[in-house]
Amino acid sequence: MSDFVNEFWNWYVIIITLVSVIGCAVLLWVQSKAKFNAGKTCGHVWDETLEEYNNPMPKWWSWLFYITVIFSLVYLVLYPGLGRFQGVFGWSSAGQHKAEVEKVDAAVKPLFDKYLKMDLKAVAADKEANEMGRRLYLTYCMQCHGSDAKGSKGFPNLADGDWLWGGEPEQIIETIANGRNGVMPPYGGNEEAVGGASGAKEIAHYVRSLSGLASDSVLANKGKERFGQVCAACHGADGKGMQAMGAPNLTDKVWLYGGSEAAIVETITKGRQNVMPAWKEFLGDGKVHVIAGYVYSLSAAGEKK
Repeated sequence: MSDFVNEFWNWYVIIITLVSVIGCAVLLWVQSKAKFNAGKTCGHVWDETLEEYNNPMPKWWSWLFYITVIFSLVYLVLYPGLGRFQGVFGWSSAGQHKAEVEKVDAAVKPLFDKYLKMDLKAVAADKEANEMGRRLYLTYCMQCHGSDAKGSKGFPNLADGDWLWGGEPEQIIETIANGRNGVMPPYGGNEEAVGGASGAKEIAHYVRSLSGLASDSVLANKGKERFGQVCAACHGADGKGMQAMGAPNLTDKVWLYGGSEAAIVETITKGRQNVMPAWKEFLGDGKVHVIAGYVYSLSAAGEKK
């Protein structure tokens, strides 16, 4: 067991385990030598009439305990249980899990290889592949993006056709396989960049105006100039974003952290940081391809609505 921080705990587990098992055997042996007055009570009375007979344990019961002790000692020799000692068989739950995973992977590899050779759009249209992708999605992706793939605050909706890093097949595969790191820098401490709290508010009103949300026209006009100086580098002069950088489109009605004035001001002043983990090493190319096909089918359906 590699999680022991020092040798003390290794020996602590060994000693306490052996003392416990051997102690049980000694207790049984001592009790077998004790004298009993069969048929007589121990002299205790509970609830006026309840008494305890001074009888020895049945022999078959005692032998069951002895067998249990012997079984325990044999088990500790063959399997892990005494500190770092892995047992004669060298078994471990991690090793068994690895063997079972490798067995299953070997069995399903031909199927995933088949889909890996197919175009992602064809995989998305394949009923069997789509069902496999859905199950993989529910295992690995729903924790962040939701069971319906519609996301939540800070986690993108995968079913609406709106994409931060691009929705083409190769872009979706790249996102799942190698992950993404999205960073919106905080400008709250940079008075020169956005003009402090008042400047952030002006930019927020301009951004809201881009997507057709209610805004103050005076503040929006002031924010337009600041937007061009600070924000356009990533989001574009027209505010339609830049997928190569993961910079969102600010002219639609899709908001990852909310489109209220307060939410936008918080984004500008405090920044945002999102990480999509890379799954290629853990899942392999085949499973990534099938999940990507499922996600593509969701977005295609969302774009048709």
